[in-house]
Order: sequence, then C-alpha cells, then structure tokens
Amino acid sequence: MPLDRKGRRPHAHHNPLEPFRAEGRIRYNLKVPRSRPREIPDECWKELFGSLRSNRDRAILALDLSCAARASEVLGLRGVDLDWGDQLVRVRRKGSDAEQWLPASPEAFIWLRLYLADLGLLEPNDPIWWTLRRRDHGDGLRHQPMNYDALRAVLRRVNALLGTNYTMHDLRHTAALRMSRDESLSLRDVQTILGHAHLSTTADIYLIEDEARVIRRVAEHLAARELRAQQPPPPVAVGYHATDLDVLFGGLPR
Repeated sequence: MPLDRKGRRPHAHHNPLEPFRAEGRIRYNLKVPRSRPREIPDECWKELFGSLRSNRDRAILALDLSCAARASEVLGLRGVDLDWGDQLVRVRRKGSDAEQWLPASPEAFIWLRLYLADLGLLEPNDPIWWTLRRRDHGDGLRHQPMNYDALRAVLRRVNALLGTNYTMHDLRHTAALRMSRDESLSLRDVQTILGHAHLSTTADIYLIEDEARVIRRVAEHLAARELRAQQPPPPVAVGYHATDLDVLFGGLPR
C-alpha cells in the first residue's frame, strides 16, 4: 500500500541516471489504542476470595495479589522458594529465567501454611501447587502438579458463580496499581517488583489516574479558589494607609 502523494505519480521527476529509491509503505497493522489495566475493587475482591473453595486456591490468589507475580511465576514455586522467616518468595522471571525474591503479605503466608498442612509432607524441590483430585496416568492414582489450565479452571468456576470475567493478570494489575498509588513507594520500587526491564514500561502502564479521582480533586481545587475569593482582604499593616496602597498597587487585591 504506497503512501498517498496527493495524486502525484511516484518518481515523476526521476533522473534516469540515478537509482530508484524505495517507496514508503503504510503499515497494515493499524495502531490499537492501549487499554487501561483492569483493577479488581476491594468489594469485588472480597466476593471473589469468599467464593474460593479450598485453601490452595485462597493461597494462590492471596499470594499473587501481594507479590504481583505472573501466573507462570507463581505456579513455578517450589518448597525451597519460600522464606518463612522474612516472608519472601523466590520466582523465576518470565523470559530471562532470572531468580528474584519478592515480599508477600502475612495473610498470604497464613493461607499457604494452611494449604501445606492439608497437603502433607513436601520435599524441598517439589512443586508447591498440586491438584486436589488424584488422577491415574498409568502409574496409579496420585496428585499431579498444578498447571495453568487447572488454575484457569479455578477462575472459571468463580466467574460462573459471580458472573464476572476475572483473570490472574487482573490480580497482577491490581497489586501494581495499589503500589503505584502508595506515596511511600517509588516508581522504581514498583518496576523492581513487577520485573520490568525498563522504567518506561511501568510508567506507561500503571502511571494512570482514575477519572473519578481527578474530577474530585479538580472540583475541590475550584471550590477552594471560590472560597478564597469570597474572603475579605487581610488588614493593612500598622504604619500603612489603605488608600496609599490602592494607589501603589492599582487597587489590586493585596
């Protein structure tokens, strides 16, 4: 698809002694506007968490909401990746496979402890997440390591019950937006937790303002200006005459 030259023929004034230059082309993949990251409100999160049926599912979602890891990174946790003393989890980053320790909430570790108590003895290098039902793959009935399809099945059951369409990535977005709005955390902190290679990636996605909050703050700003305009001017200091100040400042508000 050649570029539009407003009806002019390409190479109309080309010198035959010179080579032809490549013509520009319009991109076939049109630019798609970036969508806002979906956040789960606190009220909806309570309904979602209350609809889970096992300690395993509660532990996974509570852990993911606190450390903002990707679903594949959470599913890859092993026993040696848990630091119970400092309440840290070690994930392997998607793409680079680099190991990184992430902080998790005390609530997530409580649900994790309850789930592991139900699961029983776990070897240090064994995966943490296992299916609740035993399946026979030729070697007898036994639990299987949990994969992404099994995790999606958990959310499908909850979404069917609540009439929603939540995904695991919505939990990552929710955790990132909460951290980005916390004044005690810098954007560099959020980038490190999310595992982004570039700070611009974090800023482009999560440095957004909720329209309702912006409208409320601007309305408060306008109301404050109106209130200040209605207040009487401050009294003139001792030693100055009001008429002299009006002549000096042209009658402007002091």
